[in-house]
Amino acid sequence: MKDTRLVSLDALRGFDMFWIMSGEHIIHALAEATHIPLLEWMSEQLHHTAWNGITFYDMIFPLFLFIAGMSMPFSMQKKVVEASVNSPNELPNAIKKPLYLAMVKRTVILIFLGVVVNGLFKWNGYEQTRIASVLGRIGLAWFFAGIIYLNFNTQKQIFCLAFILVGYWLIMKYVPVPGFGAGVLTKEGSLESYIDRILLPGRLHSIVHDPEGILSTIPAIGTAMLGVFTATFLKKDWGFSVYRKVLMMIVAALVLIGIGLLWDFSFPINKRLWSSSFVCFVGGFSILFFVVFYVIIDVWKWQKWASPFIWIGSNSILIYMASEGIVNFGYTANFLFGGLISHTPVLWQPVFVTISITTTQMILLYILYKKKIFLKI
Repeated sequence: MKDTRLVSLDALRGFDMFWIMSGEHIIHALAEATHIPLLEWMSEQLHHTAWNGITFYDMIFPLFLFIAGMSMPFSMQKKVVEASVNSPNELPNAIKKPLYLAMVKRTVILIFLGVVVNGLFKWNGYEQTRIASVLGRIGLAWFFAGIIYLNFNTQKQIFCLAFILVGYWLIMKYVPVPGFGAGVLTKEGSLESYIDRILLPGRLHSIVHDPEGILSTIPAIGTAMLGVFTATFLKKDWGFSVYRKVLMMIVAALVLIGIGLLWDFSFPINKRLWSSSFVCFVGGFSILFFVVFYVIIDVWKWQKWASPFIWIGSNSILIYMASEGIVNFGYTANFLFGGLISHTPVLWQPVFVTISITTTQMILLYILYKKKIFLKI
């Protein structure tokens, strides 16, 4: 496969981010207004599970991390080739050094931006500042997956993934926690929560637990690596048709989902612990999501319908931060559409309000895309 940009990857990233930025609120409002069973089911799927189990909403974060992993073989290989051309006599490690520095810089920026989203500028003391974050986990997991990708071949990368997932399962099951013992996988009693209470600086997300904590960031590396494997497989010229590649990716996805379901009996599928079964189960579905977008957009070339998702995906970090309270889209939407919405039936006004917010966001993203203004980290 030629190293052309995968339009489907940008669109999938945008589809994923759409639900966080405002898409979920449209579904919630529609379900409340109509009580249509399908919409009510979709609304239920757009909430996190309390603990064990999984919903569509639980897949949004790992899908984004999976996509970040998929981008790696394309972006990093290009940079390695460019560095080799510019410095043909340098040793491989010397070529990789600027990559390492760029990776460290990106990770530090993402950690900082994550703290900003958590309310850094609403300073209320160090102890009330949450350091762990979604962006921070993306940065750290992507960084360590990148280190593995740059220094090991595919066979050793697979071994690293197995070591991470099995090792995490074993320590979570068999390392005792003072006051709880070994193998307690509750919010209060898990080893992951215990380590966060001891080592994680600042405020925890849930008093005794943080879903983006220290220990559970380790299996998140595996989520990024599954994206790396998918892109590596897709890039390589295997000598057979694209549809056979698609079929093999589907089979791999189903195998991962099956492993996740079997592992669930010993290590429950749990987003907040980022359990090994969760990595496999969601990794399988991430591949399936990608396959659907890849076939429609990059193979069949049906791309126009995906334009709004591409606008979102091209500025995903920016719209994520803006949607997390940094920008008051509701105020702008009310200024633009509030008068019109006030003349609609009261029952439907929450629906139109959420649609107006999404419209405002999309106008901004469209302008940024057309002006080629992108937040690149």
